[in-house]
Amino acid sequence: MSTDDDAQAAATNMCCASCGNTEGDEVKLKTCAACKLVRYCSVKCQKEHRPQHKARCKERVAELHDEILFQQPESSHLGDCPICLLPQSLYHDDATMMTCCTKIICDGCKFANMAHETEANLESKCPFCRKPESKSKAECIQNRMKRIEKKDPVAIREHGAWCLEEKDLGGAVTFLTQASNLGDAEAHYQLSKVYRDGLVVEKDSKKEWRLLEKAAIGGHPAARHKLGAREGS
Repeated sequence: MSTDDDAQAAATNMCCASCGNTEGDEVKLKTCAACKLVRYCSVKCQKEHRPQHKARCKERVAELHDEILFQQPESSHLGDCPICLLPQSLYHDDATMMTCCTKIICDGCKFANMAHETEANLESKCPFCRKPESKSKAECIQNRMKRIEKKDPVAIREHGAWCLEEKDLGGAVTFLTQASNLGDAEAHYQLSKVYRDGLVVEKDSKKEWRLLEKAAIGGHPAARHKLGAREGS
């Protein structure tokens, strides 16, 4: 945004962009939720000013989106180990997802917990929530369903992946979509492949790339790689 635009935006923020009313005890200005550039004293003023503001609003929304998309994420989509708080390895074999709480525990913390339990002759429990570890596949699924009832996006996404393995494509799309709507970066990425390949849903390249962008913003390295390859092609 240019210096002139900055000055204009600053001046506009001091008063309603439509009628010019300044903020006071009886007048409260609300910022445009999309672009954050202008403020209005009422819904009526916002609607009346929409034809003038629409183009600049869309332009600024695109700028804000690109700023978030191209900045370096603080961490990968896997985040940190909830016990030692060190960044998770990108190699899935270096960590374990606990079915009881869907937390991903790094191998270091998992092995330290196992060593402590072996030494003290204790029952094997989750290093994070301390619940007894699942002893069967059925128990794992039961635990996952409990997490799904609590709207856990990781559990929902994992169930979507399980549906995919069981050839239940409809169920996979349903659960992956739910997890994606809850902001899960891995679900964004997996769902992008569904729209790329046209599994159950129609092929939709726009949705594919939009989901890849969401995954990339969430720190998903494969999504960022695909977007980078697309930019370079």
